[in-house]
Amino acid sequence: MCGIVAYIGKKEAYPIVVKGLKRLEYRGYDSAGVALLSDNMRVYKKKGKVADLENEANGKDVSGSIGMGHTRWATHGEPNDRNSHPHFSDSGDLAIIHNGIIENYATLKEGMVQRGHVFHSDTDTEVLVHLIEDVMQNANLSLADAVRASLKQVVGAYAIVILSKNHPEHLIAARKGSPLVVGIGKERGEYFFASDATPIVEYTNKVVYMNDGEIAIVENQEMIIKSIDNVVQVPYVQELEMNLDQLEKGGYPHFMLKEIYEQPRSIFDSFRGRFDATTGEFHMRSLEEYQDKLAEMKRLILIGCGTSWHAGLVAEYLFEDFARLPVEVEYASEFRYRNPVLFSDDLVVAISQSGETADTLAAMDLAKRKSASVFGVCNVVGSSIPRMSDAGAYTHAGPEIGVASTKAFTAQVTVLALLALGMAKIRKTMSVKAISDVMSELESIPSKIEKALELNDQIIKLAEKYKDVRNFLYLGRGYNFPVALEGALKLKEISYIHAEGYPAAEMKHGPIALIDEEMPVVVIATNSEHYEKVVSNIQEVKARKGRVIAVVTEGNRDLDKLVDHVIEVPETIEALSPLVNTIPLQLLSYHIAVMRGCNVDQPRNLAKSVTVE
Repeated sequence: MCGIVAYIGKKEAYPIVVKGLKRLEYRGYDSAGVALLSDNMRVYKKKGKVADLENEANGKDVSGSIGMGHTRWATHGEPNDRNSHPHFSDSGDLAIIHNGIIENYATLKEGMVQRGHVFHSDTDTEVLVHLIEDVMQNANLSLADAVRASLKQVVGAYAIVILSKNHPEHLIAARKGSPLVVGIGKERGEYFFASDATPIVEYTNKVVYMNDGEIAIVENQEMIIKSIDNVVQVPYVQELEMNLDQLEKGGYPHFMLKEIYEQPRSIFDSFRGRFDATTGEFHMRSLEEYQDKLAEMKRLILIGCGTSWHAGLVAEYLFEDFARLPVEVEYASEFRYRNPVLFSDDLVVAISQSGETADTLAAMDLAKRKSASVFGVCNVVGSSIPRMSDAGAYTHAGPEIGVASTKAFTAQVTVLALLALGMAKIRKTMSVKAISDVMSELESIPSKIEKALELNDQIIKLAEKYKDVRNFLYLGRGYNFPVALEGALKLKEISYIHAEGYPAAEMKHGPIALIDEEMPVVVIATNSEHYEKVVSNIQEVKARKGRVIAVVTEGNRDLDKLVDHVIEVPETIEALSPLVNTIPLQLLSYHIAVMRGCNVDQPRNLAKSVTVE
């Protein structure tokens, strides 16, 4: 959620750090700050945007080749200047930035107050930097050893970077439960630290994704990584796949719109090279290497949060239809706090765009401790979820900067459809021809989405009509019930209009009481075995004077006189229809939000990667 950027090397740190913080703005934040180290330490921090921080630092000394910056998303203490990071130790020698939550901070703070420490913020982070200095002074330890010893007392999650005025050649970083990546610069002694790779890609493509319980120590132009138990680790250096162009808007007014229009490409990239539609053959390592184990699976459990949970709901239909497997779909945030019944022949599939979702990681850990196999479906190479998984598949959607997930959703559904087909082949629940037919249709989806994107002008006119309403209802059946949920989520998270998604038949069990002439209802009524039932639901809405926007299959004229607005989308098989049907709903949410003056890419109170509970 919060953002970290740090630099040590020969360049001026301030421009690198500030540019990096701007790259991380998509994660969501309410304040920002920097610490710069040369002959002395200077800290500038401000509630608000990075631009407010720049104004605060304007005309002041921003020199120094060591620096770190932070964007804060408030947890402990309200958003204001004094709660912004970095925070100082009691003496002012140490400065720290921190993502995560120190759960036992109150107990630690009470002990240090009794020893005379004075605190200047309401944050758990300030407690940690005081603790490190307290340990260093009382146990006569080096800074690195004091960090290790202090972190052993901490309960919670953290990604931290620490600078010291008395040790200007030092930079120390550590992580547990919150992501941290190290970029290895082209010059000797040059290192970049960040919450994710987006601030680093401009300077290097060689990175190390730190593991939980690791501490990176940069001293005298060399970096060493140790475990919290002081065991030297051999880091795995990998090359980034993203490029700088993917992090720019490319002429679009917002990242969200750019990412909506990138979906033909991101879906293609997510299935490219993974199957042969003429033969029905798969080329997916996870399916090949785990074929015997997958054949023995008795149950599938899909876990995720938000949009990823909706992708899991679509996948429930796919796995049940194709592979004939019993499927459960769980909110990771609830699954982790239950005592779920799991067996060794269960397969748990964790779905996440970022690969760092705290609740999903905790749910995976629980599943592994109960001996279930764990697969990951993730978009970010090298992130925590792929590394924790036994196997899985990347979505190859490319960086998604807009907080409201669009291309990640359709890429996830694409990869999950492939896994469902692969399981069907392994379990022999579909013929080779049936599998090939679905593969062939999947190959046509990118072009059909391109055609659906041509609806943009029509959607703009619809948005103009409905931008001022207070509520929306979305209805769907079967495969398109999750699409209704996803459409409602998109609208409420970026336009702040209350919206709910329901199975169309459930409307009669409560939501129908809300329907009147002020209530717009989006109904997904594309061709399916439920089509006549959905039409009946539309008639029930119209009988109560509701305004209906119907998403129908291209060429369908049946509803022209019944509903208020018709949106025609290209025809595809029902199993893949969520990929096409979600496009007009994304566009509708986007245009309504823009017309309402909302910050589309950074909606209030939201963060891209939820890395804390």
